[in-house]
Amino acid sequence: MGQRMPAWVDAACDDYARRLPRDFAIDLRELKPAPRGRPPAEILAQEATRIAAACGDALVVALDERGAAWSSAEFSQRLGQWRDAGAAIAFVIGSADGLSERVRAGASMLLSLSSLTLPHGLVRVLVAEQLYRAVSLASGHPYHRE
Repeated sequence: MGQRMPAWVDAACDDYARRLPRDFAIDLRELKPAPRGRPPAEILAQEATRIAAACGDALVVALDERGAAWSSAEFSQRLGQWRDAGAAIAFVIGSADGLSERVRAGASMLLSLSSLTLPHGLVRVLVAEQLYRAVSLASGHPYHRE
């Protein structure tokens, strides 16, 4: 959820997307958050419907601070398993109010990038960077943590 990110967000995401192999493309789908001024539960319910439509049949990984905290190596391994299974993967970043319980419950995985609250644009960049790092690790690129 989120549109019109600062130029630095778009530049960083585009940079990581260009570095990925052609057979591992990022398809960014920006959804406009629901208008504010209503109870958060209503807003999240409306957003959940739009998120589900945007994700289609993809395996949903919802980014949530209560999710699993993986290392980059674990992320790479899991990404490889999903890819080997032929799964399209949708990484879902919530709006300012987060994600509805419906989205979290319906996700195949809840993943935490940090227990800190992070701005949406930064989360987008972190996901793009970790996708690049995961693919690099899977292709045998040396990893400084080993």
